[in-house]
Amino acid sequence: QVRLFESGGGLVQTGDSLRLSCAASGRTFGRGAMAWFRQAPGKEREFVSASTWSGTYYSGAVTGRFTISMNDAKNKVDLDMTNVTPEDTAVYYCAATGTTFSTGYSDYSQARMYGYWGQGTQVTVSS
Repeated sequence: QVRLFESGGGLVQTGDSLRLSCAASGRTFGRGAMAWFRQAPGKEREFVSASTWSGTYYSGAVTGRFTISMNDAKNKVDLDMTNVTPEDTAVYYCAATGTTFSTGYSDYSQARMYGYWGQGTQVTVSS
């Protein structure tokens, strides 16, 4: 059984840095992808970033501030968040998909690409 475990959320202040981690058990994702989505109160879930076999992708809202990285074992992904703002406040979800031939932001930014999801970790940024 594949499971994803997120950690690292918390309460931070505007301008702070934070690292989220997601560890997978049950399989690896070297030919697939691991990603982060987030959902703010009253809003739909949105794509944040993905580390895939074809490259890394970021939403416009986090480009230049967040960095995603996957470990060599292809079963853990970190999201390094810098210069956070209150607009980054959300529940952050880790997602993963197995072997895929998809390429490009248009594919990996879609929640439907991912068959595995974590429970989410809360990030709150105070002003």
